Amino acid sequence: MTTLATEARAETGSESGTPPSRRPLAGRSPRDLIGRAAVHLLLAVAVVTVAFPVYYAVAGAFMGPSELSSYPPALVPHSVTGRNFAGAVDTVPLARQYANSAITATVITLAQLFTSILAAYAFVFLPLRARAAVFGVFLATLMVPWEAIIIPNYLTLSGWGLGNTYFGLVLPFLASGFGTFMLRQAFRQLPGELRDAARIDGAGHWRFLWRIVVPLNKPALAALSIYVFLSAWNQYFWPLIITRTANMQTLQIGLTSLRDSEMSDPGLILAGVVLSLLPTLALVVFGQRFIVRGLTAGAVR
Repeated sequence: MTTLATEARAETGSESGTPPSRRPLAGRSPRDLIGRAAVHLLLAVAVVTVAFPVYYAVAGAFMGPSELSSYPPALVPHSVTGRNFAGAVDTVPLARQYANSAITATVITLAQLFTSILAAYAFVFLPLRARAAVFGVFLATLMVPWEAIIIPNYLTLSGWGLGNTYFGLVLPFLASGFGTFMLRQAFRQLPGELRDAARIDGAGHWRFLWRIVVPLNKPALAALSIYVFLSAWNQYFWPLIITRTANMQTLQIGLTSLRDSEMSDPGLILAGVVLSLLPTLALVVFGQRFIVRGLTAGAVR
């Protein structure tokens, strides 16, 4: 028995039973060390490639004009200044546009959550006729490019007198086929016994939905909220054509106005970019685990 145990430990690469992947570096072959170093090098290059533009935008927002125009370019602000942020707000109504983006993104997110929850619940728990066919129509809407329906949407909302209004900004995005699909996949993971138990306790569909289904699917709801908010926050083309005045335009349009203004200043543009990045960075940093858990909720049954 002792001999067999010793041979088994030797086959795993360690006398103490330590897996091969956790061996000390001194016990690894040169090929393993080179492969590990290559992987770390590639990851470091990827991190620098992705993070450097964000870093330079933040650093440039605090630089003066001389530092931004210097050659070779300065990578660290030598004299930190906040004039770029003040100048960006003075050049265009950036504060109002920031509020417009926040309002529209929040309304779109809440509306898509509500409509997607109801639609997904119906597809999973209600005995609908031709449910598969109707769900196929929902999925088909994901295949229609936004550019194909933007003109009909514009003509319809302009005809209703909703151009240059908050209603015009949010109305085409109050429901989403993607949100319905994602929450349907998450709701299907719930065991059918939960619905049977709720029915025995006298809970109707509405109570079962908000008391059981929604609380048990918080990761999926959080992931959908983050995705929808970021998509709405970064919209450019629709706000550009549906709004006519600077006070109704969103932040992304304001950044373009900073670039095209007669007093175009790279520092002002970078300051505006940093302001637009703050909500997105906060959502990604604090909601990353919800994004991963929510998007993989329906991957395995």
